[in-house]
Amino acid sequence: MTDENTDPPQTLTAVLDRFEEEQAVLLLESEGEVVDEVVMYCDDLPESGRHQDAIFTITVDGESIVEIQYESTETEERAEAAQQQFDRLARRPPEDDTE
Repeated sequence: MTDENTDPPQTLTAVLDRFEEEQAVLLLESEGEVVDEVVMYCDDLPESGRHQDAIFTITVDGESIVEIQYESTETEERAEAAQQQFDRLARRPPEDDTE
């Protein structure tokens, strides 16, 4: 009998957080919470997703990433939602004229 990891591959969402020289740091999310991070060479990312805040779907088997797919639509949707929230927060509240 062996002690091999028999857990099935896991699919997670990853967000490209930052670049460190020739490497990219991806934050792994599960149910909307950051659960881990992965560091990989930028050249191993899909070319269209080699930018900060890019969203990926990754499949992890044990410690290895076996598949990574850039999610352009989700990347755009998150960017728009973040911009809308920033715009809401940047608006000045109406002035109180009751003095």
